[in-house]
Amino acid sequence: MAFENPSREEIKEILENAGNIAVVGLSDKTDRTSYMVAQAMQSNGYRIVPVNPVVQGQILGEQVYAALADVPEPIGIVNVFRRSEYTPEVAREAVAVGAKVLWLQQGIISEEAAKIAEEGGLKVIMDRCIKVEDSILLGKSRQ
Repeated sequence: MAFENPSREEIKEILENAGNIAVVGLSDKTDRTSYMVAQAMQSNGYRIVPVNPVVQGQILGEQVYAALADVPEPIGIVNVFRRSEYTPEVAREAVAVGAKVLWLQQGIISEEAAKIAEEGGLKVIMDRCIKVEDSILLGKSRQ
């Protein structure tokens, strides 16, 4: 059976109950899409947790972790800015840390990652921008 994203109503509920959003592949370069999206989500009241093995220190005022397993607090959404071929491993890590949602950003599609995450009990969203969905479904209502 082909993958299908949750309904808009389900996505709205996911965003309303997001908890910490671990952003895998978050760049410290301000001109990168991952940075701009994470910054917008943070300004809308979400807690962003940067995950990037090559950046040390902080991004957007938050401690950067090398891997999901290093994050010392619960993760609600794993928001992924990595190429599709890397997402099955990210899905395995998301399952291992007990995340609730695997969210592959716009342009990122992996049936394998979706299957891994779903079998691990996670909701999966693919090929959608979390910032766009937040703007459409919630606007500024989180603040």
